[in-house]
Amino acid sequence: MASKRTSHAVYETKYHLVWAPKYRKGVLRGQLRERVEGLFREIAQEFGFEIDTLEVAVDHVPIFLDFPPRYSIAKVVGILKSVSASQVFEEFPQLRKQLWARELWEDGYFARTVGDNVTAAVIRRYIRQHQGETGRQRQLKLF
Repeated sequence: MASKRTSHAVYETKYHLVWAPKYRKGVLRGQLRERVEGLFREIAQEFGFEIDTLEVAVDHVPIFLDFPPRYSIAKVVGILKSVSASQVFEEFPQLRKQLWARELWEDGYFARTVGDNVTAAVIRRYIRQHQGETGRQRQLKLF
């Protein structure tokens, strides 16, 4: 994934996200598994997210993606979970017998930011180089 642009930002964000079906039930099998994967790819395309890697396991979904900075992590997870759940319950009504209250996903999720060249040490060094600067500002390269 390379740097991307919006009208007011240049960004390169990478996130590892994981969430599970309600009650960690192992329902993501067969046609449902395939449909959930397809839905995530459709949603990502519609909202401008870029999926690097996606796996729909029986009892959880790990996804590695990036998205424009106008979205928060919580918003992205909310979009992926809510849109997919609505569509899944519409297309697989028999799932309601295993999952009550039309809730496909657990409320929580795991999130981690990921970087290739920009590590915590690089960021600290970048910030320290700016400490105490006055007068003409200079742009430093992160990597």
